[in-house]
Amino acid sequence: MLTLQNYNLIKNSQMTKNILITGANGGIGSAIAIAAAEAGYNIGLHYHINNQNIDKIKKQLAQYPIQISTHRADIANEKDVREMFSEFISYHGSMYALINNASTIFHTSRLEDMSIDRLQKVFQVNAIGNILCAKYAIKKMSKKYGYNGGKIINISSGASRSGSPNEYIDYACTKGAIDTLTKGLSKELADEGILVNCIRPGSTYTDIHKLSGDADRVNKIKHKIPLKRGGYPEEIASGVIWLLSDGANYCTGTFIDIAGGL
Repeated sequence: MLTLQNYNLIKNSQMTKNILITGANGGIGSAIAIAAAEAGYNIGLHYHINNQNIDKIKKQLAQYPIQISTHRADIANEKDVREMFSEFISYHGSMYALINNASTIFHTSRLEDMSIDRLQKVFQVNAIGNILCAKYAIKKMSKKYGYNGGKIINISSGASRSGSPNEYIDYACTKGAIDTLTKGLSKELADEGILVNCIRPGSTYTDIHKLSGDADRVNKIKHKIPLKRGGYPEEIASGVIWLLSDGANYCTGTFIDIAGGL
């Protein structure tokens, strides 16, 4: 039950704290941004290509009394990532949290039909890109570097547990890498004031399914989900907001499955 005391822990612990959300122009990323703005966080919105969508999100956030910055970067490119974090600090002054949310996916396929170009792209963005973002977040938050600590929240996927056979094993493999990153970093950074946790969404109503070639995928498979429906981006965002709050300060290396019972 969300008691008044617990609500205040969530509501009062984020003032003047600055967070960077990668992939903020997607369904889950934009929902996280809106929820974080409502909670009072200052936000850096990362995107790679769709600047029109990021402009729409920025306009939505303009109603909140927070600082908002936008950052275009290819997270598979270390130079881009390094510059993004420098720009974020220049604008906001400090970093409290990284939400490692950016990812890509291709059409459903069996493994033997996947091209090397596809495999490299998926791993470069979903695995290497997220690792690079974590690397530079550490340099801006760790007590080892003179900062006050902070949080890294990785957005993985239920695919890391199911393996996504006959659909996108490549994507599932990269999300498995994110799970391993979470567990390893949580131990590596525990003495440096950085908490590292992970949310694994199940099948969620977002546009990512259009990229996989099946926009109605969630409705087609919802009968397999114990709750008999797909998830909504706002439900994923609520988990992120809790992990950001002081109420989650005893959590590190934790995985939260928001997947309807799967």
